[in-house]
Amino acid sequence: MEKLQPILETKNLKKYFNVNAGILHAVDDISVSIMPRKTLGVVGESGCGKSTLGRTILRLIEPTSGEIFFKGEKIVQSKSARMREMRMKMQIIFQDPYSSINPRMTVSEIIAEYMLFHKLYRSKAEVWNRTAQLMNTVGLARRLANAYPHELDGGRRQRIGIARALSVNPEFIVCDEPVSALDVSIQAQILNLLLELQKEFGLTYMFITHDLSVVKHISDEIMVMYLGQCVEKAPADDLFRNPRHPYTKALLSAIPVPDIRTRDKEIITIKGEVKSPINPTAGCRFAGRCEFADNRCTQTDVPLTIIGQNHLCACVRAKEI
Repeated sequence: MEKLQPILETKNLKKYFNVNAGILHAVDDISVSIMPRKTLGVVGESGCGKSTLGRTILRLIEPTSGEIFFKGEKIVQSKSARMREMRMKMQIIFQDPYSSINPRMTVSEIIAEYMLFHKLYRSKAEVWNRTAQLMNTVGLARRLANAYPHELDGGRRQRIGIARALSVNPEFIVCDEPVSALDVSIQAQILNLLLELQKEFGLTYMFITHDLSVVKHISDEIMVMYLGQCVEKAPADDLFRNPRHPYTKALLSAIPVPDIRTRDKEIITIKGEVKSPINPTAGCRFAGRCEFADNRCTQTDVPLTIIGQNHLCACVRAKEI
């Protein structure tokens, strides 16, 4: 039997920005692989490089170094014409459902935009028929076809963004915090919609969020990022059941649980100052805030190490604590 290949893979991917104080390491040596029809959740606090990673993978911003493979094809050096073709298979759903769509266009025009640009259909009638189908697929009423974004709530706006991403029949979608700007009740609707679409169309997701309770609901595997680096990666159930990195443990302890019996639950407080991502020195970037840190943590960079089946952790004391 032929071995199933990852649909998306990165190797030692880096994205640095030149700033006045030096070089900001936004994404630093990230290697991931995502299998077809699966979801990789990417979590971490604001500023850890999650969104930069997603946009770098799609080459919306160019990587500093490293490799990106889509279905085995190296795309880092791909020319603009080839990337235009590739982006029909690689799409993104943005965080803000209002600023990511044109307020001067109607709902139907926004959804049809990519299809017209890529000339996917011979006539405009076919485009509008497909637009109507997509509106039904994502749960937008036909009566909203000529409405403008400012007339709609956040949930409907995000459905427009999802329909637009689906319009070019993608295989891989970066979901860049697609529910963080929405009310909790609307979040659940959008998450369930994404799961239904994944099942119906065989989609593969990279789901970026800072909300661990959300990522557990949708992910097959979870990667935890801290200051541009991956500190832990594991199957979702394993990560929640057996977190090994101190940072991951602190994040999980902060998840609110709607059960009065857990009111005495210990919440791990992270103390200390955040290490600067500009010209970072060698060593674990979390060491200055970690109660378990010792001399080994500050001498050299700590690589990801296998500590269980498909469970990787960048901590020298992962098997001790």
